[in-house]
Amino acid sequence: MLFALPFPAIDPVLVEIGPLAIRWYALSYVAGLFIGWWYILKLNARGNVMTREQIDDLFVWVALGVILGGRLGYILFYGLDRYLAEPVEMIKVWKGGMSFHGGLVGVGLALILFSRLRKVPLWRLCDLMACTAPIGLFLGRIANFINGELWGRPTLLPWGMVFPTGGNAPRHPSQLYEAFLEGILLFCILAILYFFTRAKDRPGLLTGVFLLGYGLSRALVELVREPDAGLIMGLTRGQALSLPMIAVGLFLIQRAAKAAGDSISRKKGE
Repeated sequence: MLFALPFPAIDPVLVEIGPLAIRWYALSYVAGLFIGWWYILKLNARGNVMTREQIDDLFVWVALGVILGGRLGYILFYGLDRYLAEPVEMIKVWKGGMSFHGGLVGVGLALILFSRLRKVPLWRLCDLMACTAPIGLFLGRIANFINGELWGRPTLLPWGMVFPTGGNAPRHPSQLYEAFLEGILLFCILAILYFFTRAKDRPGLLTGVFLLGYGLSRALVELVREPDAGLIMGLTRGQALSLPMIAVGLFLIQRAAKAAGDSISRKKGE
């Protein structure tokens, strides 16, 4: 080993009072939800999709979708045999073990139900959530880094890092790659589209951009990330789960573009 960055010794537990321990991982979810709620208020001020009361109500629905969907997704996709052997471990969310793809399904179902019950246009609602999601993704990946988990494959690059549970070989800090691509970069792209173009007036477009952007980012990082589970037809579990996102994202972008084109054609014909 010629060179490697030392892993910063950050205690995964932020505060510990007796049996109560507040972990960075749990705090990232709480912070992501509250910052996301604040950001939706800002976005909604431009689009006027919901009332303030509906946004406050949405916060609870999304929180349940993220937690229940993320946990169930992790259990089903990454550790079903282990959790069936020790069922009590399923409820120990504070120890980590959340799946983004599971959380996405959970939030999607929550948005569908919320849209029907509160009479809010579904695709405009999804577009608001798409613009907000990178905030939680960024914080979650930073928490993964602090926990020293989900590290990458061995590397000889100068920024390779030796993780406490990754052996002696320097590895890609893949959590930071994902924090940048899925968090910072995707957030900026969606914000630019929302505030400086007419994307928010084309329902489903921003949702499509988010799904495409996340799917491509995750599939790319999976090339240097240590696989969580066995391969599926030569693909990592993360890549296999991201392919449907890419396909749906492309479909929604094409659908929104076609709807915009049809609208322009109708106006010219009037």
